[in-house]
Amino acid sequence: MGEKDLRQVRLDHNGTTLFLMKEKVVYHQNTRTFFISDVHFGKAAHFRKSGIPIPEPIHKVDLETLSLLFDEFSPSSVYFLGDLFHSDWNGQWDILMDFLETYPAINFHLVQGNHDILPPSFYKNCPIAIHKQPVFLENLILSHEPLEDFSEGYLNLCGHIHPGIRLRGMGRQSLRLSCFYLENNQLILPAFGSFTGLALIKPGKEAKVYGITSEKVIPLLS
Repeated sequence: MGEKDLRQVRLDHNGTTLFLMKEKVVYHQNTRTFFISDVHFGKAAHFRKSGIPIPEPIHKVDLETLSLLFDEFSPSSVYFLGDLFHSDWNGQWDILMDFLETYPAINFHLVQGNHDILPPSFYKNCPIAIHKQPVFLENLILSHEPLEDFSEGYLNLCGHIHPGIRLRGMGRQSLRLSCFYLENNQLILPAFGSFTGLALIKPGKEAKVYGITSEKVIPLLS
């Protein structure tokens, strides 16, 4: 992975080097580990049950993106930082599990989020290690929701917020982008899933914001 690659931005923090990628994932090159948050797979099926005609291919795009990343980088581990599947069971769970099982060399982990509410039997028989509490990985703390208090020297990788930022142009023109949001030793990842919303953030004085387009990651405040 070249440092001049426009599809990602290198982030050095307390001795740890991470790459923030346009695919809305974080890559730790030294350990060949991906960090991914808020996939919300299966959400479209829940909307269809409620009579809202959301097309299923919206999730197919997410699997295709994951497949391209896994094939290119051959990661040893993937940590999903919560909300991998959207709430109650539907048939999309089996599709997701079949997909993950095609990568037996990858160690998959899930730090459970508020939407990961399937009965324990589903998690027991899936190819994912389940973590109910935050995970410590070197000097990283992995959680779903942003932690309010943690030891100095650590970087908290988390999700849940679905951070976005509004860019304003001439007149009334504006553009909303997903973003990576770094502040107070906490990196909030964008929602990976295609069928998720944005929560527009108001950056703090010390914040660093990295906007995401289809082609690159753009440092907006850094």
